[in-house]
Formats: sequence, structure tokens, C-alpha cells
Amino acid sequence: MTAMPTMSTPSSAIAMAAKVRSGEVTAVTLATLAFEQAEQLGTDRSGFTRLLRRRALARAAAVDKLVEAGLDPGPLAGVPFGAADLFDVAGEITTAGSRTRRNAAFASRDARAIALLEAAGAVLVGTQNMDEFGYGFVTMNAEYGTTRNPHDVSRVAGGAAGGSAVAVATGVVPLSLAFDTNGSLRVPAGLTGVIGLKPTYGDLPRDGMYPFVESLDVVGVLGRDLDDVALVRTILREGAPERQEPLRGEISFGRLMSWFDDNISEEMRGPLDAFWSRLGRISFELPHSEIARAAASVIIAAEGASLHRPALEADPMQFEPPVRDRMLAGLLLPSDDYLAAQRFRSWIQARLRRQFELADVLFTPAAPGFAPTIADPVMTFEGQSIPARSHLGIYTQPISLMGLPALVLPLAGDFAMPLGVQLISAAGHEPLLFRAARQLIDKGLCAVPNPPA
Repeated sequence: MTAMPTMSTPSSAIAMAAKVRSGEVTAVTLATLAFEQAEQLGTDRSGFTRLLRRRALARAAAVDKLVEAGLDPGPLAGVPFGAADLFDVAGEITTAGSRTRRNAAFASRDARAIALLEAAGAVLVGTQNMDEFGYGFVTMNAEYGTTRNPHDVSRVAGGAAGGSAVAVATGVVPLSLAFDTNGSLRVPAGLTGVIGLKPTYGDLPRDGMYPFVESLDVVGVLGRDLDDVALVRTILREGAPERQEPLRGEISFGRLMSWFDDNISEEMRGPLDAFWSRLGRISFELPHSEIARAAASVIIAAEGASLHRPALEADPMQFEPPVRDRMLAGLLLPSDDYLAAQRFRSWIQARLRRQFELADVLFTPAAPGFAPTIADPVMTFEGQSIPARSHLGIYTQPISLMGLPALVLPLAGDFAMPLGVQLISAAGHEPLLFRAARQLIDKGLCAVPNPPA
């Protein structure tokens, strides 16, 4: 593994904020440390493609003035965070990872999610790399560069929000705002060893987030501390009431099999089976999961291509070739295929709801195994070597189709690279997911992420 610098301040956002409120450290100091580390690492290893020094230092100074006046800046006082370059930042161009947007209009205001975090005291320090328009699983961007996995810089970070995951994994920031359409934040969370929350579809505000697939896009969070991620979700929900759950004892876990047990790599198989054995070995079949993945792909291709049709017709050569080819194929999809995919979506959502009557939380791998190499970004699928760019989300795509919340955690163990597990609950049951994750961490089955040594 490659040695990386770590912050001398606490890695938990909640602990950072407590120190700012107490006057032990200033928000300006935290922002300055984040900038220094991002610059030392460089774009490919920090995950950041744009640092917002002037804005962040002004915001941090305002937080420090509130503290000096004896006022409380909020639960995230002075905490530096980043956001995928899919979120509007006032006065900046939202590139969505694409050179086709280099001359787009400047954003007139911050995305709602950014505004809410800053209202809670946090400080946005920069925007982060992603696959073009979020269409990929590797964060290898022809315009903005490849984001490297901090645990082995010869490997991909995963994607599409790989820059957001790497910024957290390296310790540059404790939190990142990201997005998830088909596994965009869950795959890099699993491959870089951080915590990633994909909430229930519609749970968090998307205002000011550049759209890709309207019926699948969600705002999500990446972090190193479970309580930090839960706090960010609470802030972003703006006081919306939570679903009331009956008190229960031990949470029951079930493993999704069939599709979710195929194509698991050798390095993932043993740790995942060991994890399962500690949870009682309850398993469930979800027939037609492979169709769920195919339906998700159809919906993404159709809606993504429709959104970008004017740009594709005007100058298709502006797009990266893999993205362009997939979008052009999407334009050719018959409308009957899209409607069939949406009908299947409703059917399998009802089918999976029955599983939650038998287990509280289901789990799958977050990705098939270790991150692929940058030099040869492929994975094995049904005995064949195929491009990782379009296939690393084989276990996350079906869950996106169903609109369910999922939380990715690193498996505990001494592995050459991080391995992630995806926890899934019924829609609207995120508090149960957090309780389940805490139980797994307390049992030593999942790890608390730390920057690579």
C-alpha cells in the first residue's frame, strides 16, 4: 500500500465540530489543512478537481467569528467537506464531469444539499471527480483525469463518484456529498473502504443536482464515521419525520443469493462467507435479479440519452467514446423496451417487499472483489473478461431499480484491498440500516474506516 498523510485533527466530523465550537481548533485551520493535503496529493489522488479556497476560507472565518461571539455555528461547525461536480456551486460551472459543459452558464446559487450543510456550519472546500455525467463505474475521465485508489494507486477508485470516495478515504475531508444512480457512490465506497449511504429514492433534496436519470438519481453521502453519515442525512431531511419502527432486539440479516452470489471473486468469497456464517446463514432468493439489472440499464440508457439528445445531435464527438456509444444506443431503444422495464420495476419491488417480512436487513457484496487495475480495467463475469466501466455495479443496479436504501460498509479483516458489503432495508427504513451497521461494527464484522497507512 502507498503511504498517505493523515490529518492531525480528529477524523470524525462530529469530533471536529466539537473542537471548533470549544475553540480548540479554528474552522480556518481545518480548511487550510484540507487544502494543503489535497494539493500535496494532487488531483488524481485527492479526488478533487477544483478547490474553492477563497470561498471556503471566507466561510470558515465566518464560522470562527460566531464561535468568538459565543454563538453556535451548528452541528457541523467548521467541518470541511467536498461535493461531486454534479452539484451546483454558486458562481461556478457545474461540469458533471463533461467537457461538453465547459462553456455552460455559471450556477446562480448552491445546490440545496450544499446550502443545508453550510447552514449547519460545514465548509465546502472543493468539487470532486466523476465519470462523465455519472455514466460509469471507474472514474476514469478523459477531460479531468483518472482518480486513483488510495490503497493501491495502480487501481481504480470505482465510480461514478470515485473522487468523492477518495477524498474521504485519504482523510482530506471527513464527508463528501455524492450521488447514486446505479451504484455511483456504493461501488467506490466498497472499493476504497469508506461508508456510503444511498438513501430511499426521493428521501433527500435533489435541487441543484445535475440530472442524469430522473427516475433513479438520488443524493447520497460518503464518510468515515457512521454517526457523521447519519447526521448529514438528518440535516438534509430538514426535519422531515422518520418512519416509526417498533422496538426490536437483535436485528435479523439475510443474504441475497442467486444473482448476488454469482461472479464473486476469489478474494471476496471467503470473507463474505465468513461474514454470513456469523449472522446465522439465513439466505433468500430473488428470482429474476438479472432482469432487474437489465431493466435498470435500459432505463438509464433511455433517460440519459433523452436528456443529452440535443448535445448528441449537435456534436456527438464532444462526448467520451464509451459514454457517447452508450447514449447513442439509448436513443435507438424502442419505447416498448423502456415501458417494459418500468413495468418490471413495479413487479420486482413488490416481490422484494415480501423478503423484509422474514429478515430486517438484506446484504450483498458491494462489488465483486478488489478494485481492478487502471492499466487493465476489467473484471470477470460468467467466465469472461469484460470492461469494469460498465459492469462493476452488477450488485448495486438491481437495488437502485427498486428505489431501496442501501448502506455500504468495509468488511473487517486484513485484506490486500478493501472489500465492501451492501446492507439493504425496506424503503424509508434508513434508521434501521444505521442500527444494523452499528451492530456489525460492534461485533467486529465491519470496520471503522481509516485513511490508508
